[in-house]
Amino acid sequence: QVQFVESGGGLVQPGGSLRLSCAASSSIFRFYAMGWYRQAPGKQRELVAAISSGGSTNYADSMKGRFTISRDNAKNTVYLQMNSLKPEDTAVYYCNAGGEYSGSDYSAGRYWGQGTQVTVSS
Repeated sequence: QVQFVESGGGLVQPGGSLRLSCAASSSIFRFYAMGWYRQAPGKQRELVAAISSGGSTNYADSMKGRFTISRDNAKNTVYLQMNSLKPEDTAVYYCNAGGEYSGSDYSAGRYWGQGTQVTVSS
């Protein structure tokens, strides 16, 4: 069974940047649409960004212009570059694989990573 491991979270000051990575254990990764979700304390998990197997992307409105999702199929890895971070971006970030991608939406698939904590604070 393919597994996904996130990394790159941490503590950053407001206005700073982080790059999250999600590495797959199998090259079957290249066939999967991928998504990044986040969950803040006391809130529901929400979609941040998604990327199709072919590299098309979509974003939640509040992340447009600040976050960039990308993938490197040679490394079986999807990335989330986060810039201009705000305290409200504080959450556990999860990658998801195998969902249904459309131009404006992504429905989560069956595979989840373990999550990586992002804390934006001065």
